[in-house]
Amino acid sequence: MARRPARKSAAKSARSSVQRPAATTAGSDREKVIAAFLSLLAETPIEGIGLAEIAADAGISLAQLRGEFASPIAIYAAHVKAIDRAVLAADLSDMAEEPPRERLFDVLMRRLEAMAPHREAVRSLLRSAMRNPPLAFALNGFAMRSQQWMLTAAGINASGPRGMIRAQGLALLFGSVLRAWTGDDDPGLARTMAALDRALARGQRILGLLDDLSHIPSRLCRLRPRRRRRGRGGDADEETATA
Repeated sequence: MARRPARKSAAKSARSSVQRPAATTAGSDREKVIAAFLSLLAETPIEGIGLAEIAADAGISLAQLRGEFASPIAIYAAHVKAIDRAVLAADLSDMAEEPPRERLFDVLMRRLEAMAPHREAVRSLLRSAMRNPPLAFALNGFAMRSQQWMLTAAGINASGPRGMIRAQGLALLFGSVLRAWTGDDDPGLARTMAALDRALARGQRILGLLDDLSHIPSRLCRLRPRRRRRGRGGDADEETATA
């Protein structure tokens, strides 16, 4: 099986394989509510979003909204599950011959691509979580469950106590990647991919999170010197700050 020449193709691969979320102008009441909530979240902190406002933007009654969701955080949980399903529904067969760490890198890039239409909503939620510990705790639970599925999609064991620890560690590391991603205006997502590479390296080196994975493939080792040389020009400081 032919291998991709470099990791820079990961973003392109993700764009071609991930199923995007449903259009916001049609669909079930549930889909309309999720779309309305994400649109509001992109402009307003979650603490300031009321159920009546969500129902009005979705074009449904409060009774219909109550039939689908109990709270704004429940709406976001449904969105996270939809992202999980979009990634898991993608054709991952082209990764079969990749080392485990490469597969995980690609799966997480596919996840970011599925999240791309809602980047501003994610940015808003990250800001709120920094000043709202209960919200941060709830989001961590969603993230851990999602990362169990992402690990599984990459062919990495995520079951049992060890799998839960692995998923929790990966959820925390992916959070640092999200902060880089929300500020990455490069269509090629160079800063995001560098942040993800560093996050996976930290997980393997510091937490033992990926201690059963292969070492960095030789083709990635060849990419690292180029990354460091770019950093001497000043980009590295910016990337570190956002990670």
